[in-house]
Amino acid sequence: MTGTFVDRAVSNPEQTSVSLFLRRWLANPLRMGSVVPSSRTLCNHVVRCGWPEPGGVVLELGAGTGVISRAFLEAGLPAERLVTVEIDPNLADHLRGTLSGVEVLECDARQLADHLPARFRGRITSVVCGIPLVLLPVAEQKRFIDGMEGVAPGRGFIHFSYCATSPLPARKHGLTAKREAWTPLNIPPASVWRYKPG
Repeated sequence: MTGTFVDRAVSNPEQTSVSLFLRRWLANPLRMGSVVPSSRTLCNHVVRCGWPEPGGVVLELGAGTGVISRAFLEAGLPAERLVTVEIDPNLADHLRGTLSGVEVLECDARQLADHLPARFRGRITSVVCGIPLVLLPVAEQKRFIDGMEGVAPGRGFIHFSYCATSPLPARKHGLTAKREAWTPLNIPPASVWRYKPG
């Protein structure tokens, strides 16, 4: 299948994920927040900070190769309580092939309300954003924030970033910001931020 990456029978899925990540980064670096997938330590921090309420659903934006998604699943989150969003068709196909039972939405996260299946509406209690919002102008950041708010009103979101300070001008977006975790050994070092309305 020309132009489509299929990864359903690989001997080392983690190595394949890194290879795919690098290829997609080279194809469109501004869509990727880093040149390598998130480390295990960073994934564990994101899972701890982004764990949903009992029975709640996790929504992950910019799922990439699925390293954070897999960390949630390995921590015990049932697959049917995880929704991933990925705009890159190659990465979305990879996620469908490696995350059994997880809902994979291949769409623009700014238009979540148009794509989220009805069975998840009102059930999202945790939003994790892996999209490199710091690279965007404030007006575009707001479109992503509005997209998250539209499907998980009042919940805020977890955002991991490689900036030393808050990657978002929280006050401009009517948000409060709190750094929940820092991973100095991640490449590059990363922080996990919690943003809430108000």
